[in-house]
Amino acid sequence: MYRRSENHWSKHIGFVFEDSILWQMSFLIAYWIRFGFLSPFEVDYYLQVSILLFVINIGVVFFGKIYHGILKRTWFSEAIQVVKQVALTIGLLLFYLYLTKQNEPMSRIFFGYLVIGSLVLIWGVRSLHKYLLKRHLANNSENLHNVLVFCKSKDAEEMLSNIEKAEWRAVGFCFSDEDRTGDSVKGIPVVANKENLLEYIKKNVVDGLFMAVSGVDKLNSDVQRVCMEMGVSTHIKITEDSSFGGESMLDTVGDFTVLTRSIKIASARQILLKRLVDICAGIAGLIVMLLCYIFVAPIIYIKSPGPIFFKQTRVGKNGRKFTIYKFRSMYMDAEERKKELMAQNKIADGMMFKMDDDPRIIKGIGHFIRDYSIDELPQFWNVLKGDMSLIGTRPPTVEEYEKYDFHHKVRLAMKPGITGMWQTSGRSNITDFEEVVTLDAYYITNWSFALDLRILLKTIKVVLKKDGAS
Repeated sequence: MYRRSENHWSKHIGFVFEDSILWQMSFLIAYWIRFGFLSPFEVDYYLQVSILLFVINIGVVFFGKIYHGILKRTWFSEAIQVVKQVALTIGLLLFYLYLTKQNEPMSRIFFGYLVIGSLVLIWGVRSLHKYLLKRHLANNSENLHNVLVFCKSKDAEEMLSNIEKAEWRAVGFCFSDEDRTGDSVKGIPVVANKENLLEYIKKNVVDGLFMAVSGVDKLNSDVQRVCMEMGVSTHIKITEDSSFGGESMLDTVGDFTVLTRSIKIASARQILLKRLVDICAGIAGLIVMLLCYIFVAPIIYIKSPGPIFFKQTRVGKNGRKFTIYKFRSMYMDAEERKKELMAQNKIADGMMFKMDDDPRIIKGIGHFIRDYSIDELPQFWNVLKGDMSLIGTRPPTVEEYEKYDFHHKVRLAMKPGITGMWQTSGRSNITDFEEVVTLDAYYITNWSFALDLRILLKTIKVVLKKDGAS
């Protein structure tokens, strides 16, 4: 799934919120220095000034380019931008007060303190914010939109420049006119050729394929079709007409206009709202998990001494690996014994593992916490961290992921979830992995908050009835 680009100010909503608070702090500090530690909000004139500061700053942000390229600015250029922002905001405020003939009660000393305070606070806090944000992005670069660039070798640097402007991350190049695998362009490796391009996308973390190729041939058509099957977005510099399913939109990447195709295109607001729901669910779920831990943990330890939590590497959105957490419902040697039990696997092709009366489950407590999905409560930590979502697809193990064909990877086009369509469709009744893929592809293609709500309500019903648990 691809998140639709929004205008510049909404992409940096954190800076908008931060500046609004800093303006009010500057206002309070200026008032206290000028008039003493009294409440300015009890004085109608200064209450109005406070409200006007908030409204005018939002307007300056909305109509100006206050945050355009903010992460690329130097400390000095940021200071220049802050001076412009403060001058424009204060200028418009004073102009309004003059037009409405409310400039008589104003204290010039107060406004002097307000200008100095806002300059210092906004520049200082913003610089610190940018520093911490850059460190976070550097340490979590896999959370960026990772694109593989498919173009002619002579266009590589131009493509890379536009990717940087879009604040994406280039993970590698594939050249359409020559095989330079093993080479690099400005530190970005050439990771594939035309023959193994799709294989590379299948096995690695690639959110999108950025294509700039001349003409329309079978290779380019096949690449776009298979990418759509895998749920990987394509961003095409040339706007050719073709049909591969999914959704399409005109988008910008740096200075380029591209045609973006994806199995599902969601707005930044939709993604933000889904994330807010996940954060609330994560907090609530962890509270329930801690309460259950008091009762469940001692029984697990008595029945099978060892760690209370089970940790395992799983594969998330577009191939990102993360550590999943559960209450341990199996004996300590469960993973070793799995190889011996593969012959009883109900999933014929081995793409998942399901069996009746699994002897690895801890007798008594293991079946109980699995029947009521209590074992999955620690996954709310994964939801809060952002590795998973409340509603999504089942995250495969690394071993399962390595067996995937191209179209299987469509399951990873969204963050995996604690629950989803296949879980609520009878977790033990589905024995065909292709049916799981079909359900997950349907969910991603038709994703909406209404669908999430229906799945959540059905999940509660399934858990209470112990329907399909295994």
